[in-house]
Amino acid sequence: MTTKTKKGVETLPLNTVLGGDCIEVMNGLPEGSVDLIFADPPYNLQLRGDLHRPDNSQVDAVDDAWDQFASFEVYDRFTRDWLKAARRLLKPNGAIWVIGSYHNIFRVGAALQDAGFWILNDVVWRKSNPMPNFRGKRLTNAHETLIWASRDEAAKYTFNYEALKSLNEGIQMRSDWVLPICTGHERLKDEHGDKAHPTQKPESLLHRVLLGTTNPGDVVLDPFFGTGTTGAVARMLGREFIGIEREAAYRKVAEKRLASVRKYDRAALEVSTSKRAEPRVPFGQLIERGMLRPGEELLSMNGRHKAKLRADGTLVGDDVKGSIHQVGAALEGAPSCNGWTYWCIKRDGKPVSIDVFRQQIRAEMAERAN
Repeated sequence: MTTKTKKGVETLPLNTVLGGDCIEVMNGLPEGSVDLIFADPPYNLQLRGDLHRPDNSQVDAVDDAWDQFASFEVYDRFTRDWLKAARRLLKPNGAIWVIGSYHNIFRVGAALQDAGFWILNDVVWRKSNPMPNFRGKRLTNAHETLIWASRDEAAKYTFNYEALKSLNEGIQMRSDWVLPICTGHERLKDEHGDKAHPTQKPESLLHRVLLGTTNPGDVVLDPFFGTGTTGAVARMLGREFIGIEREAAYRKVAEKRLASVRKYDRAALEVSTSKRAEPRVPFGQLIERGMLRPGEELLSMNGRHKAKLRADGTLVGDDVKGSIHQVGAALEGAPSCNGWTYWCIKRDGKPVSIDVFRQQIRAEMAERAN
């Protein structure tokens, strides 16, 4: 499962689908090597007999052996074992997502907390096109629940808040997600034309999870890989993946699927970030770099005020002196001011925001980092 370099250092089997029992395979991978785990474990649906539609046609329900457990005690033991193996693999600032239905998610949630994970959110995936309740004896089951948890309470987990906000048309992303189930062209079929997997998850769900809680280059592990939705979306988004799948038929479908997936280009993988996340650039650095020169006059973007630049990066204007922020606030009679967007300078007769120079430095910093 792992390979070793000439120096004996273990390396991860990235972008591969591993066969075998997920607990045994996870225990064979290097400790603290994974950034995120997305787990879609057996739901233990406890089905009793065949399910039929009103026209008496049979529903292709989940009745596979991998979803059947002798008792809740057996299922709980299985859950504790795979969660223990998963937590060992996570980096200190890693996190996990687990998806389930009412049959299992509450038991999994308790096991997560008992194992030391710190729950961050539960997310309700509300299906826009759920399967109807054919027997008419219960409410239509129109949602599943995801639990997002960090490895530890103090973990500095990844959360791309601005990216998810942008995905949601500038509004904070909520914990109820309305997305369709996997149907139509996205639904994978086997060689007989039947559904390749009864619980294939839609790529839209994984796109939201991975965009919001991982970064390009992160390693994402899926211990219940199925037909490879996690791997497909990870590859498109420039993440590395490791899949574990016990069933050979599912591995075959997943590998065929992954062979046709291509990563988005580098520019497309960039996402919105908060201003706080961007590297800090002191205003004085613009002077040190010769982008601005002492004695030059800065103008307010609204054209009402001006101030002279000093060698130490402070400004003087109308009997007030201080930083670009302090002088801007004083001149406007405001409690605060973002000097970067308030001040500009004339270049070739046209006003240029001083923030343009800051962004130029940030771009150079990013280029050096890559």
